[in-house]
Amino acid sequence: MTIVLQQDSVLKALSGGAETDSFLGNVVELAIVTSDHKRTMDGLLKLGIGPWRVYKFSPENTENQTYRGEAVSFELTVCFAQSGNMVWELMEPVSGPTIFADFLKAHGEGIHHVAYDCNNIPFEERIAEFERRGFKKMQSGSWMGRNHFAFFATEEDTTTCFETYAFPDDWDYPEPDSWYPPLRD
Repeated sequence: MTIVLQQDSVLKALSGGAETDSFLGNVVELAIVTSDHKRTMDGLLKLGIGPWRVYKFSPENTENQTYRGEAVSFELTVCFAQSGNMVWELMEPVSGPTIFADFLKAHGEGIHHVAYDCNNIPFEERIAEFERRGFKKMQSGSWMGRNHFAFFATEEDTTTCFETYAFPDDWDYPEPDSWYPPLRD
């Protein structure tokens, strides 16, 4: 006998009778911090996750860079892949102070954060609500001046980091620095 459990059945069963706080909204991304993004992409490709868009986030394309409340300069290799309704993100710290380098030093590689859409409430209201709930903003920036992201100190209470980001309605991903595996013509 083959048993197939549909995702909507699982969600319905788990939510039955539960009161919900709708602040976080929907999970939109799961992120891994790695010291070798190509090795990690190779492993995820074996599981069918990819292809990957590879970008550099640096002061040249990411404004308003902050770390623990201070203005800083940092560089990251950031890779994105779509898998169903979820985005996978890989983050490899390159230079400057980041919570990702801190994570590598303290824990090694692994799942670092989960990102939520916060029901698409305005970005500044999201930040204020995280802080109202006792979670300080730990890292932030504005990629391409339009994609705003913020990470919060939620680890002590939840064992993981939470992120929210906001894309404008007319957002299109820019052409990546590279694709992995390389696209064929």
